Amino acid sequence: MPGSVMLLDGASLWFRSFHALPEKLTAADGRPVNAVRGFVDTIASLVSQHHPTRLVVCLDLDWRPAFRTDLLPSYKAHRVAQEAPHSGDGSRDEPDIEEVPDTLTPQVDMILDVLAAAGLTTSGAPGCEADDVIGTLAAIEADDDVIVVSGDRDLLQVVADDPVPVRVLYVGRGLAKAELMGPEEVSERYGVPVDRAGTAYAEMSMLRGDPSDGLPGVAGIGDKTAAKLITAYGDLDALEAAADDPSSTLTPRVRSALRDSTDYLRAARTVVTVRTDAPTVESIDDDHLPSSPADPERLADLIDELRIGASVGRLADALGWELAAR
Repeated sequence: MPGSVMLLDGASLWFRSFHALPEKLTAADGRPVNAVRGFVDTIASLVSQHHPTRLVVCLDLDWRPAFRTDLLPSYKAHRVAQEAPHSGDGSRDEPDIEEVPDTLTPQVDMILDVLAAAGLTTSGAPGCEADDVIGTLAAIEADDDVIVVSGDRDLLQVVADDPVPVRVLYVGRGLAKAELMGPEEVSERYGVPVDRAGTAYAEMSMLRGDPSDGLPGVAGIGDKTAAKLITAYGDLDALEAAADDPSSTLTPRVRSALRDSTDYLRAARTVVTVRTDAPTVESIDDDHLPSSPADPERLADLIDELRIGASVGRLADALGWELAAR
């Protein structure tokens, strides 16, 4: 029987966990563990609600890859002074935070330690963002349904029906208000063609731009105009061809704006589109949900050290584990 693979946008989720819980939640030595607790609780909740058979936490090994910045130096440039590896995306509804707090960065390593001890798979790709890892794992999946969990709207471009259903559980407004979106929902929400909703959403994003990611967009074109243009002309290539065709029905303003943005749009195709060929490296070979902790002694040590017993207990319940008393 087919199952489902859940792909978690790691940084997006632990950012939200950090800001959802107070820093007064600390380890035995006083280090904040609010992001750790919140992230483990998030996984437990997702597993309990959606019952995936497989799960991968996807990582940013390079949050500002050269293959994007070489084409568009403005890409995330405003974050260079504030952000560091393991940072989240900039396309969020809450909280819209650019700077990585000093007390979050150490918690990322704690989270990775907990995941390893639990036996949950992580995946990253050298020189790539988590979005590229997600895009690649979703694209190569041939057996199980895919659920992508993120607060980054950019990942709506991966929704698909074939060869397997790919859905995005968008948590930008919090887990309690999460929205499960596929081609029909993306089409209805953003006015793009349902038969190519994911790709059309990416093209709409290129046209409208995104200041939080340093994408200038095409002057004077916002969400609605971008969606109407993509729908009317079929795709971005055809729209640009229409801008060069004196007989097309484009208004002079839009025609001029598109022609002035030729170089930007050429770069944006690579910058905005998530990769489907990233060289992913998984922490373990089997991404099925573990029937027991991979390293129960280490997990027990982390429970004591980080004082995360309640959160790990909820994860154990979700996974059907019996944690040994200590």
